[in-house]
Amino acid sequence: MAAAGGLLWGLRRLCRVLLFLSQFYILSGGESTDIPPYMMKCPSNGLCSRLPADCIECKTNFSCVYGKPVTFDCTVKPSVTCVDQDFKSRKSFVLNMTCRFCWQLPETDYECSSSTSCMAVSCPRQRYTANCTVRDHIHCLGNRTFPKMLYCNWTGGYKWSTALALSITLGGFGADRFYLGQWREGLGKLFSFGGLGIWTLLDVLLIGVGYVGPADGSLYI
Repeated sequence: MAAAGGLLWGLRRLCRVLLFLSQFYILSGGESTDIPPYMMKCPSNGLCSRLPADCIECKTNFSCVYGKPVTFDCTVKPSVTCVDQDFKSRKSFVLNMTCRFCWQLPETDYECSSSTSCMAVSCPRQRYTANCTVRDHIHCLGNRTFPKMLYCNWTGGYKWSTALALSITLGGFGADRFYLGQWREGLGKLFSFGGLGIWTLLDVLLIGVGYVGPADGSLYI
């Protein structure tokens, strides 16, 4: 009995040592369990032609005619699986697309960063340099991230309807100007009784057509 107990204890100890060694082997890189970052965007066993651009590599031809249909030979990246129209697994396939660079895409095909450091209400209207990124399932030539000059279009949260309602009801006390952050004009209207009503009527028209906006230069919601 003592010998059997000792043997059982030895087996348990050996199992623990083996388990520790296997975990150490995996953590030290002996068996890689890392998933490529692009795999998060690549659906498994989907159509090859519908894969995002990050999941494939294509032999592109930059001498194609702009705006014309063009085909490119593409292969999927490692660990990516896809099928053709007949649901057969493929590693290589032909991609049909339109010949154009990424910066030539319509605005609906990419997303751009916004800016709150420029004035949206100014003459001439200001622009800022935005970084634009093509949407995943859109294919194009060249860099998928590119700079572009865009008009300032940010908002500070001011509502046009609220400003107009204040101008009509409490404009004589400068409430509309106070709401838009224009304190000097608000005080001027308050102590002049809305410019004896003339300033009040003018502000109703100017706010109504959008000529008078928030003091921070942003756009109405």
